[in-house]
Amino acid sequence: MCPYFVAFSNLSRARTDNIPVKTMSRSCTILPNFVGVKFLVHNGKQFLPVSVTQDMVGHKLGEFAPTRKRFTFRQTRNK
Repeated sequence: MCPYFVAFSNLSRARTDNIPVKTMSRSCTILPNFVGVKFLVHNGKQFLPVSVTQDMVGHKLGEFAPTRKRFTFRQTRNK
């Protein structure tokens, strides 16, 4: 499986103006020049904010935007 890269045209403007980059490509590999940039990653329903740190380099953008709801057990009330 080869790495998948997307050329974000507004990446330099997002870094200077602190504007998040909106993307639907969850399979894009995070590069070292993405560090410090905020992304809005689509999870299938909405765009979730992701702030890229140094530890995220080499991973995919979609790993940090969950697509499913978190499951919690319902608490039973006492009768």
